[in-house]
Amino acid sequence: MKLLIFGATGTIGREVVRQALARDFQVTALVRSADAFEPQSGLTVVTGDVLDPDDVERAFDRPDAVICTLGAGARGTVRSTGTRNIVQAMVAHDVRRLICLSTLGAGDSRVHLDFFWKYIMFGLLLRRAYADHQQQEACVMASVLDWTLVRPGAFADGPLTRAFRRVSGPHETGLALKISRADVAWFILEQLTSNEYLHRAPGITY
Repeated sequence: MKLLIFGATGTIGREVVRQALARDFQVTALVRSADAFEPQSGLTVVTGDVLDPDDVERAFDRPDAVICTLGAGARGTVRSTGTRNIVQAMVAHDVRRLICLSTLGAGDSRVHLDFFWKYIMFGLLLRRAYADHQQQEACVMASVLDWTLVRPGAFADGPLTRAFRRVSGPHETGLALKISRADVAWFILEQLTSNEYLHRAPGITY
């Protein structure tokens, strides 16, 4: 399988690349710096900026699917603007499958947040990042693509367990609101061969 990954140098993106190569997938990554990765079999690095539509277009070489793990810290609109460029390029190149990283708390999953995350983190400290997530999700959901939005809890260090909860309704309780990066990457890659969450936005957390 040929994958095109945006956001490959972030903590989730690097883990997605690592696990994808371990599965013998062919991976192309758009990165801002040519030395972002050591040369590896199966990995093609394209230098460019996801905020530049022309750079995004150049990264396409008939991929089977696109994975978006863009991040922007507390400020900026890299997620929403970059995702808009990705969606437009996918339509132009007739690539249908998109797996896009979001966050638990976006959209209708806000009900799962505790007071701290709802009002202190996303309500105050990370309000701009939260707004960027919301705009990103709106762009993906409005597209004609075969999309899945992945909404993980807070990223944590830890091993691959595959033992986490899939949150798809408002009545889930006792959520830890965290998950290892390895488990997030594994779940993202699992969507490539499953339609269970097609046009859905599952939350994942311990």
